[in-house]
Amino acid sequence: MSEKRVTPNRRKDRRAFLKNVLIGGGAAAVTLASGNVAATPEQKPNAVQAKPESQGYHVTPHIEQYYKVADF
Repeated sequence: MSEKRVTPNRRKDRRAFLKNVLIGGGAAAVTLASGNVAATPEQKPNAVQAKPESQGYHVTPHIEQYYKVADF
């Protein structure tokens, strides 16, 4: 059985390789996660529709049905 000696230069090479793999994988993950965000054109909203003002509580047919069924 022969033992392989790892020289300091080989250790540095391995560390540099693993560091580059991690950095490259992180960059790829960020790129994939961003999806089509940068590629989509900006969409301008159409005319803003104003919400009708609330006129308070009012009984509608489905609420009347609930009152008939519910036990109060």
